[in-house]
Amino acid sequence: MEAAVMAGHVRDLAGVEQFCRGRLHTTARVSAAFAATAHGYWLNGAGPAAWELLDAEYQARTPSEASRIASRQLGSGLRRLLRSMTPDADLDSPWALITRPAPHHPLVLGAAVALAGGDAPMAARAARLGAITAPASAAVRLLGLDPLAVQGMLARLAPLVDASPPNSGSLAGSEPANEPLFGGERPADSAPALELLADLHRTAEVRLFAS
Repeated sequence: MEAAVMAGHVRDLAGVEQFCRGRLHTTARVSAAFAATAHGYWLNGAGPAAWELLDAEYQARTPSEASRIASRQLGSGLRRLLRSMTPDADLDSPWALITRPAPHHPLVLGAAVALAGGDAPMAARAARLGAITAPASAAVRLLGLDPLAVQGMLARLAPLVDASPPNSGSLAGSEPANEPLFGGERPADSAPALELLADLHRTAEVRLFAS
């Protein structure tokens, strides 16, 4: 969001809503699908190799280096929270082969929903919700928007958050061993302009947010 604001593409509440709608139709679909699949992986007891491949598949759908770093940092933060809330859960062995500091955020999110007793559609909704609440919150600081107006905007997008787009969780309950190594039915929607802006933003002299 900060990169889009700095580039002049988002200037007001209407621009923020357009930005969030765009995310729901592109990168949020990918995050939702991987969160739902990770939910199934956790419940099925997927091994380290399966998790490593799933993480690599998400990485391949994230061209921006800045976005990759931010995703792993968010995954690391969520895993720390899970450690404090579920001390008996093994949060190391399944992800032992994945690049440090942690799996990409949607994978940890899917596991977190499974640990909390939620289902795969809930994991997908959580990913879609996070895809718009983060930039909406950032926009309040960056553009000085009315927080209540921003919350109203998020409420208007609720039907899209609750919807179940094709492939958002179609593989969630399958056995990892039966899935193709790459591709399969999971979406690969992208927002190339935002990927480029994220990497340019990484070199900015003044930043409030990581990406």
